Amino acid sequence: MSHVDFTLVVVVLKSLTLLLGGVITYYSYRAYQRTGAPALRALAIGFGIITLGALFGGAVDQLLPLEPNAAFATESAFTAAGFAVIVYSLFVE
Repeated sequence: MSHVDFTLVVVVLKSLTLLLGGVITYYSYRAYQRTGAPALRALAIGFGIITLGALFGGAVDQLLPLEPNAAFATESAFTAAGFAVIVYSLFVE
């Protein structure tokens, strides 16, 4: 049975999440700048919060001497907040 270095897998996946989340946030914000639509601004903020959650969750996991559940809780809190802002963006005029 082969040994998988899950730390490396997580770092690669977090990096991909940050890259893709950053691209989505950037283009959402650019769309807001073009149109001035508050819904697109809220959408960009929501995706930005989710992306920051991946960054902070990874930082807590890799840099702080806390148990892994602290990183999971950090990322989950940011994800929930980001999705709440995205849901708000669906209803703002």
